[in-house]
Amino acid sequence: MLHQPASKAGSVERLEAEPVNAARHRRPLYEKRRKIFPKRAEGRFRRFKWLVMLVTLGIYYLTPWIRWDRGAHAPDQAVLIDLGARRFYFFFIEIWPQEFFFVAGLLVMAGFGLFLVTSAVGRAWCGYACPQTVWVDLFLVIERFIEGDRNARMRLDAGRWTLDKIRKRVAKHAIWLMIGAATGGAWIFYFADAPTLLKSFVALQAPPVAYMTVAILTATTYVFGGLMREQVCTYMCPWPRIQAAMLDENSLVVTYNDWRGETRSRHAKKAAAAGEVVGDCVDCNACVAVCPMGIDIRDGQQLECITCALCIDACDGVMDKLGRERGLISYATLSDYAANMALATDGGATAIDPRRVRGANGAFVDSIRHFDWRIIFRPRVLVYFGVWVLVGLGMLYALVSRDRLELNVLHDRNPQYVVESDGSVRNGYMIKLLNMIPEQRRITLTLEGIPSAQMRIAGQAQGDGRSFSVAVDPDKVTSLKVFVAVPKAKLSEAEEGFSFRAEDPSSHERDVYRANFNQPAAK
Repeated sequence: MLHQPASKAGSVERLEAEPVNAARHRRPLYEKRRKIFPKRAEGRFRRFKWLVMLVTLGIYYLTPWIRWDRGAHAPDQAVLIDLGARRFYFFFIEIWPQEFFFVAGLLVMAGFGLFLVTSAVGRAWCGYACPQTVWVDLFLVIERFIEGDRNARMRLDAGRWTLDKIRKRVAKHAIWLMIGAATGGAWIFYFADAPTLLKSFVALQAPPVAYMTVAILTATTYVFGGLMREQVCTYMCPWPRIQAAMLDENSLVVTYNDWRGETRSRHAKKAAAAGEVVGDCVDCNACVAVCPMGIDIRDGQQLECITCALCIDACDGVMDKLGRERGLISYATLSDYAANMALATDGGATAIDPRRVRGANGAFVDSIRHFDWRIIFRPRVLVYFGVWVLVGLGMLYALVSRDRLELNVLHDRNPQYVVESDGSVRNGYMIKLLNMIPEQRRITLTLEGIPSAQMRIAGQAQGDGRSFSVAVDPDKVTSLKVFVAVPKAKLSEAEEGFSFRAEDPSSHERDVYRANFNQPAAK
């Protein structure tokens, strides 16, 4: 029998629990974007970003215009994805459809390369070479040139609409659209001869898919680089959520060294004179002002941080003005940060006291850990590098050792064999000779096995035989209809099958295909 608890009959105990999604605390799922006006940064990392932007954009826009002589029977564009001919040309390399594993290998190398870079130096790809980062930098250059730096842009955005504001906004967005159109235009030039396609595109005679592609890429470049910017990195890109698996305590990430920066004070001299504990950070917010993601790195590691290191440049500039050591914000590893934090907090027993990390002369004590390049060459990074190199060497070996002659054979399905008037049995085959060089060649096609068998090539007046010399077109597939006949008395020789052999006598390249010979079942 159940008994009532000792409390008053009919009363119910109230538990102290608060729903995490209570309506009174719930924030909208989609909030209005708060505009970010990053200030122009100056410093070594900003200069490096300029260099990366120039190199990557130069490669993207100029590569389709580079010429490469492959002879009279092949295109002279250095990099070309020829969908019509089903070829991929990259300078002296030509990839056929059946060699798609080279493209798969490049994708594997790209994946392990990203793992390698992330495990060694954090999100360096995101901060410097990602297309989203590069094009956002380019769009910001245009925005600053037309509207001014951070404060001027903020005043313009907050001000009322005037003719000057309209003029600047129209000019900015027009240039952004032109950059987007140039981006889409450069992309289509990778799929056709660039000068020819440009003429037909301007004359409105290009294929409709070319105009559709340019329109789509213009829109996406304009929206992602100009209107959405940091939202692409925060909400659309999956890499910020994956990168944690690539990082460890020895990976380099942009870090605010609060073990020397706290407690912050805008009046450090007065606070120090009053006996207060004061760190190096003067709370100037320069690191926040230059951040293209609009975050405060002093709040610790955040998903939005792309490790572009512009906050390091801004902070180093402030430290130079104050006559203090650079590196209040720096690339650092978690292990170094934890060791220095333990020193500043007496092993976690007290609050941060930056006096513990400095000697009597104001310099850092010897036990402070600084970045050592040797930490990059640790086992995890070496494993990624080893796999990357092995895949690359395997692809290089396959590329160097591959034959440029291939033989494919397809047996006739209907009929599978024909019994001729003299009792001999004939089989038909469709033979394809792939000449993968831009030169015409003569290939010797030979029948191996079934000593009594004879071969005939349809449409060629060479009669019957066991070996023929065939002219094959440059950089094309040559198809031949071949008949193989075996006398009635020798059909037993055909039970084990035979082979077709294609060989180039000049280069000694060869390929062999094992084939079957069909015949009536024995009675």
